[in-house]
Amino acid sequence: MAAHKTMHAVQYGSYGGGADALKHVEVLVPSPKKDEVLLKIEAAAINPFDWKVQKGAVRPFMPRKFPHTPVVDVAGEVVDVGPEVNSLKQGDKVVSLLNIMTGGGLAEYAVASTNLTTILPPTTPPDEAAGLPTASLTALQALRYAGVELGRPNQQPKNILITAASGGIGQFATQLAKLANLHVTATCGARNIDLVRSLGADEVLDYKTPEGASLISPSEKKYDAVIHCATGISWSAFEPNLAEKGKVVDITPTMKVMMTSLLQKLTFSKKQIVPLMLSPQGKDLSFIVGLVGEGKLRTVIDSRYPLEKAEEAWAKSMSGHATGKIIVEMRSSS
Repeated sequence: MAAHKTMHAVQYGSYGGGADALKHVEVLVPSPKKDEVLLKIEAAAINPFDWKVQKGAVRPFMPRKFPHTPVVDVAGEVVDVGPEVNSLKQGDKVVSLLNIMTGGGLAEYAVASTNLTTILPPTTPPDEAAGLPTASLTALQALRYAGVELGRPNQQPKNILITAASGGIGQFATQLAKLANLHVTATCGARNIDLVRSLGADEVLDYKTPEGASLISPSEKKYDAVIHCATGISWSAFEPNLAEKGKVVDITPTMKVMMTSLLQKLTFSKKQIVPLMLSPQGKDLSFIVGLVGEGKLRTVIDSRYPLEKAEEAWAKSMSGHATGKIIVEMRSSS
């Protein structure tokens, strides 16, 4: 790494400011610790959580310090390894979920834990790989909360609703639910109906129509589970559409949702809303990458930006109108 002692990175120095607060800087290339690898990043994906941290959603716990280099979903090449790393080597093409507390993905290089780094199939390009970690792992974990386990016969849930199915998480939830042989009803905007059908949805509702707002299945099925990837939909809209023991898994739970969930548990409600907090596991990332390699799962990409225009990608994510993932690609450096 002698030729790359410094690198291009994008940082912000305080809470707030949105895309305008992002600054392009030259910083030192980090060094991997004993159980880490140094990645030359080829692509990174922006998630809503990244700019919510900037807005102070988890203040004062995150970021750990300023200035902060955001983003945790990356794909690239291993260029250096820590002294205790045996599972990866220089030259490996990988996808990784970086430390959520320290980030580092909007840069030419980043250090990654081996526990959340997986070798990519040779047919998987870095932009598609970078879109996987947070979104696909959240979708997989949400389905498990709903009682769905891929590969397990005699699934209990049969009918599932996925809101915001064309978004970063919704696209994976739709594909994974269909792989589990569920009947999938999905919501999205009118322009994305064909896309969501192509991902495996059996029924698609335009959320802006009265039918979509009611969440009623066109085939009048009651939902055994809901993977709720949107915002602004109350429990009262879900409840009449749920089966007797239906469950709503909320991937962006508010304090109100958490209190509702607690009350339902205390009163032994059959129908429940369940808040989800992602707990990433390396084995799950390997499982997801395996599905991608088998052609059973794909990343829908909304747009791609060079690192030099990372602020435009940031603004696009903040707009809330992305169809799929927003990717930042790193410039080639020799």
